Amino acid sequence: QVQLVESGGGLVQPGGSLRLSCAASGSIRSINDMGWYRQAPGKERELVAGITRGGTSNYADAVKGRFTISRDNGRNTVYLQMNSLNLEDAAVYFCNAAILGRSSSYFRYYWGQGTQVTVSS
Repeated sequence: QVQLVESGGGLVQPGGSLRLSCAASGSIRSINDMGWYRQAPGKERELVAGITRGGTSNYADAVKGRFTISRDNGRNTVYLQMNSLNLEDAAVYFCNAAILGRSSSYFRYYWGQGTQVTVSS
């Protein structure tokens, strides 16, 4: 059984910062791409940032220069440092990862349960 557990969401004022974490656990052999998505009320889920196992990252235009994705392969964890948050960043943030389970012969994508980020003054 593989699971992703996010943490670090909460309430922050405009201009503030938050750091999200997502830890993968269970019967894991390897993890390839990891990423963060978000979904605001009434909107589709969208990619925020992604990172390869080797550390190459990509970002949505809306967060470039403000958000930084990183990972710790030894801890099977991905992070999202969010700075200069604005009202449009409020959403549920989901972690996603391509994971090869110990009893599997192929990678599959797993999702976390989501963590709420609220931006309000």
